[in-house]
Amino acid sequence: MRALEPWVVPPLETFLAESAARLTLLMTSSGQVVAQHGFSRSLDVMTAAALGAAIVASTEELARLMGASRFEALVHNGQRQSCLLAALAPREQQPPVPMLAENFETELNASLKALFGR
Repeated sequence: MRALEPWVVPPLETFLAESAARLTLLMTSSGQVVAQHGFSRSLDVMTAAALGAAIVASTEELARLMGASRFEALVHNGQRQSCLLAALAPREQQPPVPMLAENFETELNASLKALFGR
């Protein structure tokens, strides 16, 4: 498995264990690959990402036309192989702490001290 974001590895490994999927591609809705499993060639990954992004865009537009906010998952079921396209919620992120101008120098010095150990 290859992953750009370490936080996606545990849930992706769980999914792989439960689904027995041979090929898995985790990507943004625009087609940017975040993690992959089972692809043997980079060309296959890029083709799957481009096609997946096109499918996501078309189903989002279809949902909009039908008055839905979005479809949670889309399944293409075949006799021997199937394809699942589903949304993955990212981990919760802490909101950024606003930096006040009056504390800028203090915060900068603390950050530099932590970074360089001085």
